[in-house]
Amino acid sequence: MASSVVEAASNLAENVTKVVEALHPYYPLHIKIDGWTANERSVPALLGVFFTLCAILFATTYFVAKRINSRLTAGELSATIWFVISGTIHIFFEGYYASNYATLGASQTWRGQMWKEYAFSDSRYLTSDSFVLCMESVTAALWGPGCFLTAAFIVLRHPMRFPTQMIVSMGQLYGLVLYYATCMFEHYYQDLTYSRPEAFYFWFYFFFLNFIWMVIPGYLIYQSAVETAKAVKIAQRVDGSKKAL
Repeated sequence: MASSVVEAASNLAENVTKVVEALHPYYPLHIKIDGWTANERSVPALLGVFFTLCAILFATTYFVAKRINSRLTAGELSATIWFVISGTIHIFFEGYYASNYATLGASQTWRGQMWKEYAFSDSRYLTSDSFVLCMESVTAALWGPGCFLTAAFIVLRHPMRFPTQMIVSMGQLYGLVLYYATCMFEHYYQDLTYSRPEAFYFWFYFFFLNFIWMVIPGYLIYQSAVETAKAVKIAQRVDGSKKAL
């Protein structure tokens, strides 16, 4: 009898522990987030810092690029700004996640809290998900530096601008397609939803903020293909003219 009571008490304590561990606002509610603590800073403060930094990068890149090459077109300036902002996010934001993913739930740094805020739209970022970790690590290690290299090539009008632009943009687009695809698969086939039910988290955080990396890289891939085809066509004409002589 006594052993049964002890066993029942032990099971109850274990169940209570599991319930306590699951007390967080992320979906699905049963997932375990090690050491999770609520953010100390407000959402407006976190978003304000993020978009302010983007604005500073925008203005700084514009003036520096114009100073280096005053003949840059509006399209070249826009692409340069895009790659600088994108590269900064890849290295200093996504790179932070790749380095601190295991302790992110308890983090109270600015970048840690920003990730916990974004995780309302995708809780995989707080559960050491293997796909998210690998995808973000590759993005930070390859496409981050690649963005800065492409920005430099654009400003200098280097002949490697369009090949590099295509490679980096394709990498960004491919990563995003896999990111969306894995979420859709787990939602429809495994009945797992990682976003909270509020429309703001899904449509603004998960869909809109990520979809930017589908629209702009998609256009840049198209632009690179067109310019590369033009260059090859010119080279073929020159080569044909030489043979005719």
